[in-house]
Amino acid sequence: MTDVLNYKGANPSVLRHDWTADEVEALFQMPFNDLIFQAQLAHRNHFDPNQVQVSTLLSIKTGACPEDCKYCPQSGHYNTGLDKEKLMEVRKVLEEARHAKASGATRFCMGAAWKNPPAKDMPYILEMVQGVKEMGLETCMTLGMLDEDQAGQLAEAGLDYYNHNLDTSPEFYGSIITTRTYSDRLNTLAHVRDAGMNICSGGIVGLGETERDRAGMLIQLANLPKHPESVPINMLVRVEGTPLEDVDAVDGIDFVRTIAVAKIMMPASCVRLSAGRENMSDELQALAFLAGANSIFLGEKLLTTANPKESSDRQLFNKLGINMEDTSELDEQALAKVCPLREQDNEQYFDAMKSDAMGQKAS
Repeated sequence: MTDVLNYKGANPSVLRHDWTADEVEALFQMPFNDLIFQAQLAHRNHFDPNQVQVSTLLSIKTGACPEDCKYCPQSGHYNTGLDKEKLMEVRKVLEEARHAKASGATRFCMGAAWKNPPAKDMPYILEMVQGVKEMGLETCMTLGMLDEDQAGQLAEAGLDYYNHNLDTSPEFYGSIITTRTYSDRLNTLAHVRDAGMNICSGGIVGLGETERDRAGMLIQLANLPKHPESVPINMLVRVEGTPLEDVDAVDGIDFVRTIAVAKIMMPASCVRLSAGRENMSDELQALAFLAGANSIFLGEKLLTTANPKESSDRQLFNKLGINMEDTSELDEQALAKVCPLREQDNEQYFDAMKSDAMGQKAS
């Protein structure tokens, strides 16, 4: 084995915040079996190796985003054929949360295609958080950049996690996004942490970045004052109409390496096997779980891109002997207070779009 196993970073009981580029690049260069073994040891020191946390992700406002992220079908800069949708009605969001919990999800994530949440929409966003919390689900949102006041409002409403990915390294970032800076993203993470919420932040593999860029992204996350509680590692979904539609597909082994290095650097964090799973074989996903991934999104859609069928995920878990994180019994009376049944008339739903202002295009 290499000397990499002997330095202080190999101790999974020590949560480091001083990783260097040389150390992390050395991890990426380890023999694959050694790397996976080391990542699995780190994982077992903090988690049940045969349990996976399950979340459900819902797009509550789709398309027409002013950001120019080159990978994103929701960007208003590209013609991807995506239907634009206004902010979803609050009670419809709560209905989706009800069904997510019934399917076994323990966390309900809500995403809106904004640069930052408009002030006029914040009351409805806060009501969504409060309603989902009443169901006993963990709550997560991704709404773009937050200022200090917005982060405080979300925390007061009971938001458990805020997702804001760094996407890639600071050096490669400008090749992918120009409408917000890397510092903007780090500032949002700081506001989230200062407000007392958990951070969900990771990146995308397959943007055309180098291995050094992958190392750079993980260094940014691992060297934060406190590691993100959740680290999603996404495999790029190449969408027609985006500038990255023809980028070369990432190698599966390289993708698993990124998960393993993330786990070694942030052993107490959940590493989520996120976007791109629909194109992954069972074998590749099994390797990712072995490398320390222990969280997935359940459901056939991730915001706007496809995800494996729930039945396929359950079959894979059965083959691997993996259990979904335990969920509490549904309290139907409590749920009914905040979430009418799907077949009820839509007029009974609270319409978050009643005012004329909310019919305008988000900016």
